[in-house]
Amino acid sequence: MKQKLSNEKLKNFIRNNATRFLEEDNITSVGLAYKEKNGELTDELCIQFTVGEKIELQALESMGGVVIPKSFEIDGVKVPTDVVERKYETNATLIENLEKVDRKKRIDPILPGASIGHPTISAGTLGCVVFDSKSGQELILSNWHVLHGPDGKIGDFIVQPGSFDDNRTNQNIAGKLVNSHLGIAGDCAVAIVEGRKLNDEIIGLNTSVKKIAEPELGDKVIKSGRTTSVTNGVVSRIHVTVKINYPGIGHTNIGCFEYVPDPELPPLNGEVSMGGDSGSSVMLKEKGKVTNAMLGLHFAGETGNNREHGLACYASSVFKKLGIVPTEPDVTSLENLRLGFDRHFLSVKVGPPSPINEKVRRELLITKNRRVIDYTHFSLVMNKKRKFASWVAWNIDGGNIKKVNRVSFKKDPDFPDGQIGDELYAHNPIDRGHIARRAELCWGSIKEAKQANRDSFFFSNIVPQHEKFNQSKLAGIWGELENAIFDGAKIEDLKVNVMAGPVFDDKNDPVYRNVKIPKEFWKVICYIDEDLNQLVHHAFILTQTDLISGIEGLDLDDFKLFKVPLERITEKTGFKFSDLGDSSLESLDNKEIQKIESLESVLS
Repeated sequence: MKQKLSNEKLKNFIRNNATRFLEEDNITSVGLAYKEKNGELTDELCIQFTVGEKIELQALESMGGVVIPKSFEIDGVKVPTDVVERKYETNATLIENLEKVDRKKRIDPILPGASIGHPTISAGTLGCVVFDSKSGQELILSNWHVLHGPDGKIGDFIVQPGSFDDNRTNQNIAGKLVNSHLGIAGDCAVAIVEGRKLNDEIIGLNTSVKKIAEPELGDKVIKSGRTTSVTNGVVSRIHVTVKINYPGIGHTNIGCFEYVPDPELPPLNGEVSMGGDSGSSVMLKEKGKVTNAMLGLHFAGETGNNREHGLACYASSVFKKLGIVPTEPDVTSLENLRLGFDRHFLSVKVGPPSPINEKVRRELLITKNRRVIDYTHFSLVMNKKRKFASWVAWNIDGGNIKKVNRVSFKKDPDFPDGQIGDELYAHNPIDRGHIARRAELCWGSIKEAKQANRDSFFFSNIVPQHEKFNQSKLAGIWGELENAIFDGAKIEDLKVNVMAGPVFDDKNDPVYRNVKIPKEFWKVICYIDEDLNQLVHHAFILTQTDLISGIEGLDLDDFKLFKVPLERITEKTGFKFSDLGDSSLESLDNKEIQKIESLESVLS
């Protein structure tokens, strides 16, 4: 080329024209490379096509096939073409009788470079640790065809190691799939780790991903894969669009770059990638040393006796498509953190309570044109007249709890005139009782947990509860129930949804300091029973009637905890639970309230 074209113009030409060429069965990819002559690379840039089988021009024309021109004219510049023979397949397919190494075993903490996969997938590689750009949630990155696959769905369990390396999938559950993509932006997926610790250092590389960069022709690269371990390469083609046949999906075009073995550091067996390496991070090397810059996500390699090389999705494209970043973002802004109660937190949808009629709806306070206000890991609605929350709904991630320090109670700026503050709680045995317990909200990243902790101390999440009702250290039944839920979730690494609130009885609730004090509270918990593989729920009504009836005199009769049908809570509050189905106590005659003798059965 006498006149030089910009890299961007060449990339755009390939991306805009690749699809029409890839419609030809025999063409397998199109990309930018240095032209090959007599098996040697030259310094001449070309548009390089790969084909499944080289066919003479006369035979191709007689078959009506697409003819690849000798050159293209781009902005008045003639760019030559090149044709090489190659076929591709994803690198999740495994070679039998591979030597077992530590990265193919169950490990804790989990490390990038280790075996991982969807239970229906043989095995691939965990590429690196990343973070959700909005929430700051810590995630792991690999391929779509490793963590998702044609039979998977968002919310599915993932296993470490992959099922090929250890088929005891129930014992090897490592987390859940949260997002994925398969298309021109890449073959990529992210999952959250649950029940195990996570370390970001890539096995064998002594580095972790801290930034992403764009590959250039001739860049030295290195990767750590489940099968070939640590291998070195050189970027040989960029701006490639490749056609891959995904089982169960069909032919899909993927944007990527190509790399070949580094001739100065050749792999021991000649293979820069093999089955099981899919998902590996392709890292940049500079001056012979590994950097913390990720160039791509390995997903495929050549088949047959073609020239040895691997393919990697562009890291920049993958990160943008999945909404992830390489380092923990600053997510202190409320807009990024206050995502509220997650209806899809469990593997089935569970929405918060909803009013049974318009009368109940009109009793709820509207602020910012909304009734439901979102906080970090919880949402709530306020009762206009009583100035307490009618309900609070929250998620507990038992395997991801963080310990953070308490902060001071404060008025919620979202409800300047619609909440009861410290004027009710001074110099008496009435506690500022959290509806959503702060310890149950403090999970995720440290920043996330700290924000949830701060949000939990707003008076909008507080109701008056007698100290002997609220505090577990004083044998308070509400506190004991909270402990049972929290400890069960934490010990079992359970994900649990909880909904709770006061029962407002305007006729019978006692008045104290000009405020009507709720005598009863309700709580609903739900989670996935792994043995039954179904959603289960438990509903409770708790009463502090005998305490607050003589609040000044501290009459401390026994507290009462009742397990009830959901319908009983709906009758008392005016809120229904549409996603929880029929009551789990429908066998009780006449909706009889059944007292629970022991809290040990709460999560049974």
